Amino acid sequence: MNQPTFIQLTGAILFGLAVLHTFSTKFFERLAHRQPRHAGIWHLLGEVEVVFGFWALVLMLVMFGSSGGEAAIHYIESRNFTEPLFVFAIMVIAATRPILQLAGSLVRLIARGLPLPQPVALYFLLLSLVPLLGSFITEPAAMTMAALMLRDTSLAHKPSTRLQYVTLGVLFVNISIGGTLTHFAAPPVLMVAGTWGWDLSFMLTHFGWKAAIAVALNAALATLVCQQELRQAPPPAVAEAGSAPWTLVITHLAFLALVVAFAHHPAVFMGLFLFFLGIAQAYPRHQNPLILREALLVAFFLGGLVVLGGLQQWWLEPVLMSMSSDTVYWGATALTAITDNAALTYLGSLVQGLPMDFKLALVGGAVTGGGLTLIANAPNPAGAAILKDVFTDKAIQPLGLLLAALPPTLVAALALRCL
Repeated sequence: MNQPTFIQLTGAILFGLAVLHTFSTKFFERLAHRQPRHAGIWHLLGEVEVVFGFWALVLMLVMFGSSGGEAAIHYIESRNFTEPLFVFAIMVIAATRPILQLAGSLVRLIARGLPLPQPVALYFLLLSLVPLLGSFITEPAAMTMAALMLRDTSLAHKPSTRLQYVTLGVLFVNISIGGTLTHFAAPPVLMVAGTWGWDLSFMLTHFGWKAAIAVALNAALATLVCQQELRQAPPPAVAEAGSAPWTLVITHLAFLALVVAFAHHPAVFMGLFLFFLGIAQAYPRHQNPLILREALLVAFFLGGLVVLGGLQQWWLEPVLMSMSSDTVYWGATALTAITDNAALTYLGSLVQGLPMDFKLALVGGAVTGGGLTLIANAPNPAGAAILKDVFTDKAIQPLGLLLAALPPTLVAALALRCL
């Protein structure tokens, strides 16, 4: 491992502080109640989505002070913010009434064919079918749909702490592995698919069928554990009034498809997104309020992760590349908990001559660990931003998420590694 520069060492320290901060957000919320005079700043620091953006700002101030403005600006401009922008756009579009109306109708139609009470069947499908749809509509879109529908159905009536965290843990893990049926939907797969020549058939044969089994098993186990509480919940009301006409549904689907198709071209998909905002504004009676605030917070979180993560290669790459293929699977799963899984696979794609078993282990471990923390997978902050209001004190405890995600992570690991 090369001797780190001052900025690299500072970046690693601030990254570590940011990770610790994500586990300490409840502390800042308590400070807000104890010190009402400064409640605003404590509430701000208590927002999980603000954490990495805040520490990225600290890094930039240090860089301005030590290296000068030109070097700091050059570093910022060298970062790729396509993913935060894409997640912002796809979250807003996927959460609109016409899209959710179509997705909800599809899920309810299938639920009626299952030999289960409707609340139980809906819960199972939202944790299984929708995450697998992420392989086609992208993981952020699937996360947004699943989280919104879970919030308004299974988690709408003061759910127990067990139901809250079991749902969150399984949702995060299933979204992470559910995007591996294709080569264009999961960020950690996108980072390597072009470089390594992985196509649709490769993903289906090496990852997809295994992931589908794990997703179904995780959803079934969560449903079994929580079925008593789910059975007691009243059936969700289906609001027919104000339903969007089919022409508007098709229009929204077209914008969703176009944004996905141009996911690597921010100038194009952001232009489409601005056009979409005009369409949504033109038909307000067929829209719920757009989730712009939630989407912006998630984009801010991911943007901060991009800034801080860009200085972690000096220690992350040697650690990763010193492992055997067996060790790298579990090492990647563990490292994903403290850094974005796409960053891990991207570093692997930079190394020439990797054997196939190492490549499979790296990507498999990265997607397996994608549900352990909020920062492990790009769509996780989106799900957290939507669901946190149903949690106690409107805050998701990182330790609670970690413990809840461990069982479905183990199921995913066994499926992807052993089948």
